[in-house]
Amino acid sequence: MNHDVMLRPLPAGKLPGWLLRKVLPGSLRDPDVLVGPGLGRDAAAIAVGERVIVAKNDPITFASEGGAAHLVEVNANDVACMGATPRWLLVTALLPHGVSPADVLNQFAELRETCRYRSVELIGGHTEIVPGLARPILVGMMLGDASPQELLRPGQAQPGDVLLVTKGLAIEGTALVARERADELRELIGEESLRAAVRLMDQPGISVVAEAEIARRTGQVTALHDPTEGGLASAVRELAAVSGAGVEIDADAIPILVETRAVADALGLDPLGMLASGSLLIAARPENVSGIIHDVEAAGIPVSIVGRLTDDPQEASLMSQGERRPLPEFAVDEVARLLSQTGEVHSSSPSPNE
Repeated sequence: MNHDVMLRPLPAGKLPGWLLRKVLPGSLRDPDVLVGPGLGRDAAAIAVGERVIVAKNDPITFASEGGAAHLVEVNANDVACMGATPRWLLVTALLPHGVSPADVLNQFAELRETCRYRSVELIGGHTEIVPGLARPILVGMMLGDASPQELLRPGQAQPGDVLLVTKGLAIEGTALVARERADELRELIGEESLRAAVRLMDQPGISVVAEAEIARRTGQVTALHDPTEGGLASAVRELAAVSGAGVEIDADAIPILVETRAVADALGLDPLGMLASGSLLIAARPENVSGIIHDVEAAGIPVSIVGRLTDDPQEASLMSQGERRPLPEFAVDEVARLLSQTGEVHSSSPSPNE
């Protein structure tokens, strides 16, 4: 690796893949660890007796309302994508000096309420007031359980699998940008569109637990993945890479919400690279796709076919109106790039188990 590259400051967001591969362990000694760390892996999995415990760790670092609820949902999403039921949560709350008791009580009330809604038990953690922090940092560790048969191990997808996406692209990124850049967007897209974009955080929301459970119960999915930083473009690359496949995406089939398009166009963002919690990426054999779509849509959750996995592991292409071009690659999430320009902070929802 070039010496200059090793000394160059890293941008905001998750570690680049080449560096992440260097810091992750090359092998695991414990045979009870069924799934360890790696690119495109949503969580870890450990055999405990006749059950499997799925463990996920993810922080929330942005100073916006709803951070505690957000923490529960992003961790639960990744546990569900491994085929497990989210059960238990530990939280480390690092709070800035000067925080008031009322603020602390409000944060934890929100945390407990979301845990109750998600049927998750808050079982412990750590709290600390830290000098020098500009904002609260919440770190969650979610545990879930599954049977060995329910566990969805990374790498089970294969070339020829069809890729589906639920709801619409960049739900989280759209709502976050709308909150953080409200004054600017109000002038660009109008008050009504701005409010609609902000509401996406609650409706449809960022949880994919419901559709993950429905899709898994069909017994017909080969992989589930929760697109987060780097958006759909990064998520499909991750899913393909861990499966040893390439990927071809149909740009014209991607479900992009009206609110997302308005925000992205106004601020010069590419929806393919925007923070995308709220959409579930599903891989399945072609013959099983219609059954999965039927069951997911029966629950009132929209789902769209957006592409397929291919034989060439080097392929990452985007088809639009019959023309093929490279799938965009985002070294920095589009939301992180935008907010870092003004020193604002963003949600840290890194690609799971990395």
